[in-house]
Amino acid sequence: MGDKKTALITGASGGIGACIAKTLASEGYNIVFTYNKSKDKAEAVADECRSKGAEVLCLQSEASSYASCEEVVKKTIEAFGGIYALVNNAGIISDALLLRMSEEQFDMVINTNLKSVFNMSKHIVSNMLKAKEGRIVSISSVAGIYGNAGQTNYAASKAGIIGFTKSLAKEVGARGITVNAVAPGFITTDMTSGIGEAYIDEIKSHIALKTLGAVQDVANAVSFLVGEGAKYITGHVLSVDGGMSL
Repeated sequence: MGDKKTALITGASGGIGACIAKTLASEGYNIVFTYNKSKDKAEAVADECRSKGAEVLCLQSEASSYASCEEVVKKTIEAFGGIYALVNNAGIISDALLLRMSEEQFDMVINTNLKSVFNMSKHIVSNMLKAKEGRIVSISSVAGIYGNAGQTNYAASKAGIIGFTKSLAKEVGARGITVNAVAPGFITTDMTSGIGEAYIDEIKSHIALKTLGAVQDVANAVSFLVGEGAKYITGHVLSVDGGMSL
């Protein structure tokens, strides 16, 4: 363990979360990350983080469960003594027009995407307050800023993260804790692999850089916000969207 700081990332068995975990591992952090169902993928991410010199704790957890998140924080503190950075990345989509959206679809997305941010932050912030330092970065979305048809549940959850971020930043800033959000645009992940080429071309036409983002682009933004170079940035929403929202 030594003098290494510990970063905890939720939902990091693949995609953006896995890239964040591996990036922070390569930058000298000890890594704790959670996964829900993809145990094999999670163990592969853990092995890669270890290959970069990090001590790693990989925990199965249900992000929407207050008790499950409490257990994750407890095990992390037992293993590493504290948590310097929390990255709230866990998230799902369940798209439908509002007329066709079920209550279950709405609740599931809100609980996984937004309540998880409360769950983790609530259990971790007291540890950061005692340490008088810490970084909290939550993954929002441009959908949470501008909305997106067929995603009232998702957009509401991601907009909620922004409000939560700004409010918590005001509560804990005096103790050396920064709280920020990253709002990705259209990022190439497994979830986008099945989208038709014509639709991808249509999306690109609305992006200033005329290309989709990569998971590394989001990980780089998170790395900056948890790093020393961002110590005077808090309550900020950093869009990583290639100019999609211009």
